[in-house]
Amino acid sequence: MIRSDDPERSATIELTPIIDMVFLLLIFFLVATTFHQTEREMQIALPVSSSAGPISQAMREIIINVQDDGQIIVSGNTINPDDLKAMIQQAVALNPEQKVTVRGDRNVAYGHIALVLDICKGSGVSQPYLDSVPIDAG
Repeated sequence: MIRSDDPERSATIELTPIIDMVFLLLIFFLVATTFHQTEREMQIALPVSSSAGPISQAMREIIINVQDDGQIIVSGNTINPDDLKAMIQQAVALNPEQKVTVRGDRNVAYGHIALVLDICKGSGVSQPYLDSVPIDAG
């Protein structure tokens, strides 16, 4: 192996491509983290439970929010019980394993939650999921 003692011919690392890649990754992660579900951003104060798990998003999952005044919201739109039933029946007809998550505010009367769960069961959803947040372990 031949070595040169000339310092001008030493190997250098080009920083421009590295900086370009860092900026591309930064932009990618900024864009990827801005895609939130509007259903998860609703101002619903969920009740706490000791067995609550992480929220998983299954493909085509229907998320039903029940606000503290009893309003039913799906995909950011207020919906009445009859329209909710028709929407769930249509979804179950397309996918018999349809997943439904009910997110009720902790201050809502349980009758509103029971109505939504009854609509889900009556429309063919085998096991609607009632969402809650875990109790702080500390």
